[in-house]
Amino acid sequence: MHVILVEDDAVLADGLARVLQGHGMAVDVLRNGSEADLALQRPDAADVAVLDIGLPGIDGFEVVRRLRARGSQLPVLLLTARDAVEDRVRGLETGADDYLVKPFATPELVARVRALARRNAPKPSVLAIGDLVLDTGAKRARVRDKVIDLSVREWAVLEYLLQHVSRVVSKQQIIDAILPWGEDVTPNAVEVYISRVRQKTADAGITIKTIRGFGYMLEPASHA
Repeated sequence: MHVILVEDDAVLADGLARVLQGHGMAVDVLRNGSEADLALQRPDAADVAVLDIGLPGIDGFEVVRRLRARGSQLPVLLLTARDAVEDRVRGLETGADDYLVKPFATPELVARVRALARRNAPKPSVLAIGDLVLDTGAKRARVRDKVIDLSVREWAVLEYLLQHVSRVVSKQQIIDAILPWGEDVTPNAVEVYISRVRQKTADAGITIKTIRGFGYMLEPASHA
């Protein structure tokens, strides 16, 4: 994984780069918004960009705004010492994908960078198991020839489970993978979505197991 880290504090930038590199990531460190804006104009610039908001010259908000104006979908994590709600809202509206307030624990930074990279990874356009078929491009789910009516969150839960067939995923992994940052979603809500998905796919030849204490696992019904 390749990360562009934009931070004008040399000591902090060096420390964060070492942490990310220690988890197997290649890291390019930039010091100001102008350098970041130029580097991010390359279509293959990185897998994730980590930007401080308070950069010299062009600030992090403007870097993200220009990035999105060019049509780039590169995942962006903003770093800031500002904890005001309006700053978080502004970051989201500008086009950032996630937000960390300083000081933060470095394991959380690593986890969020990895989560953003996973969300942006190329995914198959069609996912299938048993008699269930998900067309991720058309956002259409079918059991044989019958179309299933799913809410946005039900779809997201089912798609995530299909991407991890025969693997246990926790409630928190589901929340982190399918929901935008800043939303207030509880593990109990995940239980509700799982229950609804089970009902709507009851004759699809699949089973969604509850692995007590760990989470859920989707398998073909013959493995139940």
